[in-house]
Amino acid sequence: MGRELTAAEALARVPQQEPFRFVDELTLLSAERAVGRYRWRPNADFYRGHFPGNPVTPGVLLVESMAQCGVVPIALYLFYRELDEAEAEKFQTLFTDAQVDFSGVVRPGDLVTTESRVIFYRRRKLRVEASMTTEDGKVVCSGQLAGMGVPR
Repeated sequence: MGRELTAAEALARVPQQEPFRFVDELTLLSAERAVGRYRWRPNADFYRGHFPGNPVTPGVLLVESMAQCGVVPIALYLFYRELDEAEAEKFQTLFTDAQVDFSGVVRPGDLVTTESRVIFYRRRKLRVEASMTTEDGKVVCSGQLAGMGVPR
């Protein structure tokens, strides 16, 4: 019925844009998983007030990045696979909830990789298990995130 999106096509359809876009590239995308990367911009305005003199990336933005690297592109992939393109374009994915444990710090300029695996998808509701690592492989946060496809 539908078609499979490439990682580049899905990334182009992620609705968040600068300054609230926290995914630079998707290196893998399928019905089961996604891998995305983001380099935290050292000049981002939120660093000025988030621990001045020793800035760290706010946890809420790490969660948002995991959603943009996993929940949103996987949902897009699944919508386009199950619906024809015109129908798939009528939906957007809204982040609905997260249960995330934090185990590290992300500093300005750090490159992080998020890997997400689908736990379930039905009736346009998606839940993934996600983890974010720094370049040295250290896990900085992990947990479950969910989203839901809603009409635009």
